[in-house]
Amino acid sequence: MNPTNEKDFAQIYAQYKANGEQQAIEENGGVNNQAIDGKEQIVAVRKNDDGDLIAFKTDSGRELDYITALSEAKAGKLAHVDVFHKYGRDILRSEPDGIKENNLDNLPGF
Repeated sequence: MNPTNEKDFAQIYAQYKANGEQQAIEENGGVNNQAIDGKEQIVAVRKNDDGDLIAFKTDSGRELDYITALSEAKAGKLAHVDVFHKYGRDILRSEPDGIKENNLDNLPGF
């Protein structure tokens, strides 16, 4: 097979991923990932010794325990988070938007 005719699959995928990340940033309010529609945004997290998320801090300065954050996310009061049911309980997670920096596990602690 002629090497000049081969596709660089890794390069094509890397470009696809880069384009998707840029589009995700644009769709989610830009680089600062600003909250939409007056919803609060989680900007910091607290973890226990096992690394589990146990509390959240919003951009308005409110500190929410896990249960309160779940309740507010279900009510649509928090931007860029989802609630899903797994392991017999509701779990709070970041929206799967392709932006690693805004994942709850990657946010700074408080």
